[in-house]
Amino acid sequence: MLVNLNKVLLPARQKKYGVGLFNALNSEMARGIIGAAEKLRSPVIVGTAEVLLPFSPLECVADVLIPKAKRASVPVVVHYDHGLTFDKCVEALKLGFTSIMYDCSTDSYAENVRKVAELTRMAHAYGATVEGELGHVGDNEGSAEANPNAKAHGSTRPEDFYTDPKEAADFVRKTHVDALAIAVGTAHGAYKLPPKLDFERIKKIRDTIPTPLVLHGGSGLSDEDFKKSIACGISKINIFTDINAAAAKAAFVAYNEGVDAMTGIMNVQVEVIQYLAEEKMRLYGSAGKV
Repeated sequence: MLVNLNKVLLPARQKKYGVGLFNALNSEMARGIIGAAEKLRSPVIVGTAEVLLPFSPLECVADVLIPKAKRASVPVVVHYDHGLTFDKCVEALKLGFTSIMYDCSTDSYAENVRKVAELTRMAHAYGATVEGELGHVGDNEGSAEANPNAKAHGSTRPEDFYTDPKEAADFVRKTHVDALAIAVGTAHGAYKLPPKLDFERIKKIRDTIPTPLVLHGGSGLSDEDFKKSIACGISKINIFTDINAAAAKAAFVAYNEGVDAMTGIMNVQVEVIQYLAEEKMRLYGSAGKV
């Protein structure tokens, strides 16, 4: 069933488990991820991001994900992640996406509030939910989300970009966002060194606002990091790099083992994506929550 973020994240926050967002750019990714959710009776969030549109246009992703979400036997949110432009966010709403992340985190605080509040008013009129970002989640070298504006504030200390709990309360009050992505030490893309998460900051933000919290840059974190983050107050975890790399490797291995047709490779990719998605759902605690 097609739902918005509130339907899956509010129960997750209350019962202290996490729900995964898995970007799904084509039918194979969607089959693997939603198949995992149906098998494990888990809510799930699928979608794409603005930086991924060159690989699969927004309308193509919508054509695959929205009908499949409607047919699913578990709650499925179709989410537009890291929307960087107002126009593309509006286009996603018109196409039927039920959740939008409008990422204005590299703007000034006042601009971030103004722009996200404007989109939230519009999205709520569509029955959709909005995720904002406060602070700035880092970018590992080569990550899809890498943004040259991230260093525009003139600081090279990662903690200077972390989310301030008092500012988070003000941001939520002024924007009415339904979820908040916070910066606590993660980064997009593949990590060269293990990240150090600020778990105390997560707990403090959780205790300051009623809004479900989001952890971006989940690929590459340890199982213990995930478990502790969720225990401290994270309700949504974003994963893409892990499944994207695994699907490519599976295709490469299959081809070298004699699978020389796209039809054979497609099924191999679905299997590996479903396997990894199931692992994450069990780890996050969302399995069996439907």
